Amino acid sequence: MQATAEIQAAGSPRRSQKHQMLKDKQVKDLIVDKRRLVEVPYTATLADTINTLMANKVVAVPVAAPPGHWIGAGGSMILESDKQTGAVRKHYIGMVTMLDILAHIAGNGCGDDDVHLTKKMMVPISSIIGHCLESLSLWTLSPNTSIVDCMEVFSKGIHRAMVPVNGRSENVVGVELTESASCYRMLTQMDLLRFLNEQQELKAIMSHKVSDKQLQAITDTVFGVTNKAKVIDVIKCMRTAALNAVPIVESCNDITEDHTQLVNGKKRKIVGTFSATDLRGCPVSKMQPLLNLEVLDS
Repeated sequence: MQATAEIQAAGSPRRSQKHQMLKDKQVKDLIVDKRRLVEVPYTATLADTINTLMANKVVAVPVAAPPGHWIGAGGSMILESDKQTGAVRKHYIGMVTMLDILAHIAGNGCGDDDVHLTKKMMVPISSIIGHCLESLSLWTLSPNTSIVDCMEVFSKGIHRAMVPVNGRSENVVGVELTESASCYRMLTQMDLLRFLNEQQELKAIMSHKVSDKQLQAITDTVFGVTNKAKVIDVIKCMRTAALNAVPIVESCNDITEDHTQLVNGKKRKIVGTFSATDLRGCPVSKMQPLLNLEVLDS
């Protein structure tokens, strides 16, 4: 998403035209073909939520509750209201991601038997909102937000936002914490990247190497885990450091190296990557034994 910097830089008329094209395109142009919002009620169990994620092939879902009884994540008031009467029907109280679920399963007191797993799977999903950083806030984007402004928002660490359809604040541009609409669609970073990749006018920008200094896409600090780390420890590290993915690097064969913690992966050989999405198709029955496997075996 750091390509925003180059798009906005002063330069040739051709570059200005590309910038204007993105200014003219709006978020509503990206949700035309988006399906109905996938959500779960606050009373859904963890097992119910995992089944919903698997059935719809998504990695995060908003949680809906009756209005007037909850404080939304980050203080948000994102409401679903009746299109005709305006009466509020639902309050979206937060977002639950696959990493939230895995962090809960891998949390303290995680036993090795099916009884412990069954207990963890029966808790209401509303009780684990906020386990990970992304779930501490819930955002909406106005359908009239320009693509450039959307890129700016997503470059700040917001991975997904709800876009109101027939909302009461359609003339507002940018990120909102208060919104009421008859229905919503979910817009993700991946949706935006797909759109950018399809634009012929942006081929020159999209063809830049990630090592290009103008993009500022490379960081000197590389947090990773060793190939000897267990899945349960990797999940705990990701939760603590607010990471959605980590590279897996070769162990240095130092007996003092702690495989339960993040390591500096710079100049080490990368042998793989791990993210919560890797486990999104994993049946509940297999999650408990999987946690104790080495990360390369998961």
